[in-house]
Amino acid sequence: MNIVIFGKQLSDAHIPYLEQLFLELNNRGARICIFKPYFELLRSRMNLAFNPGVFTKPEEIKDLDILFSIGGDGTILDAVPYVQDKNVPMMGINMGRLGFLSSVSKSGIKQAIDNIYNHEYKLEQRALIRLSQPENLFGSLNFALNDVTLYRDNNNSLVAVHVFVDDLFLNTYWGDGLIIATPTGSTAYSLSVGGPIITPGSENFVIAPIASHNLTVRPIVIPDKSRIRLKIEGREKKFQLTMDSRQTIIHEMEEIVLEKCDFKINLVQLPGHDFFSTIREKLLWGRDIRN
Repeated sequence: MNIVIFGKQLSDAHIPYLEQLFLELNNRGARICIFKPYFELLRSRMNLAFNPGVFTKPEEIKDLDILFSIGGDGTILDAVPYVQDKNVPMMGINMGRLGFLSSVSKSGIKQAIDNIYNHEYKLEQRALIRLSQPENLFGSLNFALNDVTLYRDNNNSLVAVHVFVDDLFLNTYWGDGLIIATPTGSTAYSLSVGGPIITPGSENFVIAPIASHNLTVRPIVIPDKSRIRLKIEGREKKFQLTMDSRQTIIHEMEEIVLEKCDFKINLVQLPGHDFFSTIREKLLWGRDIRN
């Protein structure tokens, strides 16, 4: 099996679990390729008993069977551009605490690998959102798994975002900015500003204001087949536009067009794990914490 390892950070607490991961994979004869900056961190802190391949660009990954993301949800977001439309399963091994996408705990590595090799897992498809205009603003990485945000650029002035859905005027949002989230992103930034939780296969987007000046304005859910057109203005002439962890500057009244991406990401779901069990666990639903 050809396995790609993607990670960004390494602490001493991670090392025993990574040693177990590599031992289990080596015992099964896996062919391992590691993100080069992460490999350099590993090599400086661990005694690797094997000689893996390395990569820095998506095209350097060949014959990939599965990608292991080592870290939290942010690491999975950073790994998505290396998978793109390859239709490859992604499994997140969570080295922290709160994680909606990284479903495997560091203590469950051996069981997870057993499940993978025994084909005891399901794939959960996750939709992405695409920036179709302006073209080439993020080059070929014009998509997001979580969300697209428009935000004021380091100033205290309100911004106004004019929103059109399928060329019908929706609203002008006054506040700090606006979030357009996928179902995956509904448990991220959108959730923190009062947006709803949406199940992965719902085929929707959420439009959620950030610190709205008008308290009657609330997040709205629309079909993901919709074409969303945005214009932003304010006292300042430059604003922040982000797609997951990538960000850039956009200028006043420059038109932004968002649509559903033409490919999806496959996340591994192991036995005993599903979306509802994840949100119950991560959000402490059903637990009496009064005592």
